[in-house]
Amino acid sequence: MEKRTIDPWVWGEKTNSAQAVEVKNVSGTLYCSGQVAIDANGIPSSDDMRSQLVQTIQNLETLISTSGYEAKNIVRLNVYTTSVQEFFTTCMDVYVPFILKHGIQQATTLLEVKGLFATLTIELEATVVK
Repeated sequence: MEKRTIDPWVWGEKTNSAQAVEVKNVSGTLYCSGQVAIDANGIPSSDDMRSQLVQTIQNLETLISTSGYEAKNIVRLNVYTTSVQEFFTTCMDVYVPFILKHGIQQATTLLEVKGLFATLTIELEATVVK
């Protein structure tokens, strides 16, 4: 698999994402449903957004590795949150290290939504290639 990120603007270097990602010679593509802070028994978390993001990332990493893929090959990562402001003020110290830990260079969309399932406040939706 060959991967190339495209970001024609200097400001893009500060966004923890790329404006576009091109992949060639892909042997597989994994389209992940949105992952949230639901435990192994299917119970949604009622913790704060930061704690939910920790569990959401763990769930996403488990799904990707169980599927035989690697988080470093995430090419699209959409973030759905009930508060963009809260995401930026309380979650960046969890989100950015996740991106850096795996060396992810992804196209990203960040959306504030009116609500998510039950008491959930954050959801990550990924596309992964190999």
